[in-house]
Amino acid sequence: MWVIATRELRSLFISPLAWSILGAIQIILGWFFAVLVEWFLQPQVQTNLAADPNASGLTAIVVASLFDWTAIILLLATPLLTMRLISEERRNNTLPLLLSAPISMGSIVLGKFLGLMGFFLIMFAMLMLMPLSLLLGGTLDFGQLLSGLLGLILFSGALIALGLYISTLTSHPTVAAISTFGTFLLLWMLDWGGGVAEGQDSIFSLSYWSITNHYQPLLQGLFSTADIVYYLLLIGLFLMLSIYRLDAERIQ
Repeated sequence: MWVIATRELRSLFISPLAWSILGAIQIILGWFFAVLVEWFLQPQVQTNLAADPNASGLTAIVVASLFDWTAIILLLATPLLTMRLISEERRNNTLPLLLSAPISMGSIVLGKFLGLMGFFLIMFAMLMLMPLSLLLGGTLDFGQLLSGLLGLILFSGALIALGLYISTLTSHPTVAAISTFGTFLLLWMLDWGGGVAEGQDSIFSLSYWSITNHYQPLLQGLFSTADIVYYLLLIGLFLMLSIYRLDAERIQ
């Protein structure tokens, strides 16, 4: 499993696509971060915050907004990375060699998942340098900061697991990317239609199953076991489906 994960992570940095995505995301998020800090430092904003005893702090205004934009960008960028996990192996006729190797399907799927997850963790480590730089002139709520980072990791893990499963269904990376993006968009839009109904926090409402609905409380520093379990179940579900899909192909 770790050999496959290391190979997958190494192949990502060999590919110019991964470098392009990493560079583009850092530039976009860096621009968002600069705009948020500039807005926060405006005299009128500072006056309004000082006059309100219940006003949000630096972490809630700047860092949470930055992480919120990061999730939206991940919805767009993740399909470009997950599309190649299995479908490219199938297109290059290397999947039969991988399936015939003396390793379990779980090791293959987890190796692919952890390899791409390692790439995202590197991205998040670079991202964390932005909010940590605010310590040079201000203070941060580290509880809310770590809660938002945990939400970002779980959110990206769910996206990777779902994209990995869709990649097992086709031999065309482009089809996998488009299908993954469409599924992400649907899971995001569930919160739009489900929020107008009563009982939107119920498990039977559409908004409850939105992939972003459980991310927002973590951004606000509200740690809930239900939100953590939601993402863990989502990750486990699609990893199991990927294992069953490849196991069925191996039997054939």
